[in-house]
Amino acid sequence: MNRMAIMQPYLFPYIGYFQMIAAVDKFIFYDDVNFIKNGWVNRNRILVNGQATYITVPLKEASPNRKIYEISFVDNRLKIGKSIQMAYKKAPFFNDVWPIIEATLQFPTENISELAIHSVNSICNFLELDTTYEVANSSYSDTTELDRNNRIKTICKRNEVNTYINAIGGRELYDKASFREAGISLLFIKTGRCEYRQFNNDFVPYLSIIDVLMFNSKEEVKGLLNEFELI
Repeated sequence: MNRMAIMQPYLFPYIGYFQMIAAVDKFIFYDDVNFIKNGWVNRNRILVNGQATYITVPLKEASPNRKIYEISFVDNRLKIGKSIQMAYKKAPFFNDVWPIIEATLQFPTENISELAIHSVNSICNFLELDTTYEVANSSYSDTTELDRNNRIKTICKRNEVNTYINAIGGRELYDKASFREAGISLLFIKTGRCEYRQFNNDFVPYLSIIDVLMFNSKEEVKGLLNEFELI
């Protein structure tokens, strides 16, 4: 195994998340870290009347003192589904994509981590990505006492990977020299604009993968998965 990435589970995340998955051999859902308020675990954005609009799953007793996998949600998935239908029913690939979104929203769980992970896996299956997946709470719970940097390095070493790919925001958290000393090459993924036609509106970038799928064929989406650079 050569490349690995680790990220919190996000609900129908934007295309950059899937670019990261496509760029690695193994992807680990980092569900046993503290929940971050106003993040992307339980929400994302879709296009409504030409504007970026949030779809949000309300959480029960969410707190930065709780791990993501410990948090349940208030079930408003039927409402979210109707919002997605209304927004995209005239989109060119609605009939191909809506059954996947609908089935994902009906996944039997009350846990936000499980729902978010399932939303990612459903899209990956549709796009035929062959990346291997693990869940941190299931596979690496014995490493939670380590600090952020050493935990990532430990997980990398267990998997015998020589390259760790992180989101571009991770440049403030992780040091390339420190990873190099551990024998690991640290790279950050920078997503391109990935522009495409959204009805007749001005393009709104970085919306949920739902938006990308509604306006692009599967093959076109696969092409967009390559629109990034590693820095």
